Amino acid sequence: MEERLDDTDLLSKAKKIVAHDDISLQRNSLLDDLGKQLAAYFSGKRRHFDLPLLFHGTTFQRQVWDALLTIPYGSTISYSQLAVKVGRTSPGQSRAVANANARNPIAIIVPCHRVIGIDNSLTGYAGGLWRKQALLVLEGASLF
Repeated sequence: MEERLDDTDLLSKAKKIVAHDDISLQRNSLLDDLGKQLAAYFSGKRRHFDLPLLFHGTTFQRQVWDALLTIPYGSTISYSQLAVKVGRTSPGQSRAVANANARNPIAIIVPCHRVIGIDNSLTGYAGGLWRKQALLVLEGASLF
């Protein structure tokens, strides 16, 4: 069952994630633009988001998240291919990349759903594999 949060709970959770006290639930032009761009994406009319992004993470996590932004709409890459993109070519580095990918705080906008297993399997999506599959189907990605 999906958890429903009131404004106080939502604000409290957001502050824990971002670790900032200056978070507000007030509407603003950035949130309005985000809503419009997400609506266009889900209706198949937008393939790229044009929003200012501020990542809070380690240098390595930010490298991985930046690399995610280079994966074209409707395309997929493996975790090992993503590891190569960020210069991590040693054996086992795809696991570190997968962990950074899993901590992506801006899913959909930063398309972590486009990263799949080397065998084309759908793996590792915090929102659930059915959502990952739905996003890839929406984008027309070839899954097999």
